[in-house]
Amino acid sequence: MKHVFAPGDTTEVIKQVEEQDVAAFYGAVVHNVCSTFALARDIEWTTRQFVLEMKDDDEEGVGTFITIEHKSPAFVGETIVITGKVEEINKNELICSFNAKVGDRLIATGKTGQKILKKERLRALFGNG
Repeated sequence: MKHVFAPGDTTEVIKQVEEQDVAAFYGAVVHNVCSTFALARDIEWTTRQFVLEMKDDDEEGVGTFITIEHKSPAFVGETIVITGKVEEINKNELICSFNAKVGDRLIATGKTGQKILKKERLRALFGNG
């Protein structure tokens, strides 16, 4: 594992809300806004950017938690800017905070956790090694 980041370092992902991102269950649309589920996917992708630069070729990242406090809606066609920030690096564990905004409007805040493990260890854990 490469130690290339420190607390306070940030990364950013920009995502336009699409029809496929709306809150829907089993084909029935509940709300025509970005779902918490879709937002979680994009938040994890944002903080994974750190892992992609930290992991060695024989390592992979695995998510350990995500917390999201949804503050306001993001509508189809709007652009969400997700900013991830390194909070802690403890051995092989990375803890990040994030905020998601449309313009100046805060959409969500929270934290993610990831661990960087040897691919061999993950194969054994997941039963395919």
